[in-house]
Amino acid sequence: MHSFRKELWFETKTRRAYINITQQVEGALAESGIREGLCLVNAMHISASVFINDDESGLHADFERWLEGLAPHAPTSQYRHNDTGEDNADAHLKRTIMGREVVVAVTNGKLDFGPWEQIFYGEFDGRRKKRVLVKIIGQ
Repeated sequence: MHSFRKELWFETKTRRAYINITQQVEGALAESGIREGLCLVNAMHISASVFINDDESGLHADFERWLEGLAPHAPTSQYRHNDTGEDNADAHLKRTIMGREVVVAVTNGKLDFGPWEQIFYGEFDGRRKKRVLVKIIGQ
C-alpha cells in the first residue's frame, strides 16, 4: 500500500465562499500514481468545511441562506464564543453542519463519484490563509 499527502491552500477575499476543488483533488490523485484506494479531503481549520454536492449556483445561494438562518453571523453578541473577542462563532457552527471531510473511493485512477458530485471547500470565516489536506492511500 502507498500513501500520498498534499496540502491545498486557500485565502478568500470574503468571509464566506464555496470553492469547487475537484480539479485540484484530481490533480493530487494523478500526482500520487495511486489507481485503487481511498482519497480523504479535509479542512484543516475549525471554521472551514469540505463537502460533496452539486456545482450549481442556485444551490450555493440556498446553502448561504439556509446556513445563515441556522447560525446567523449577527448579532455577534448572541454567541458565548465571541465573548473572547472573536466574531466567528457562527463559522464554527456552520462548519459543524457542513462537515470536516469527505472520503472518495479511487477506482482505475479516478475519483469514483456519483452523478453531479463535486468536492467543495466551504469557507465561513475567510480573509486569511487556510489549508485543506488531501491524503490518498492505496496502490
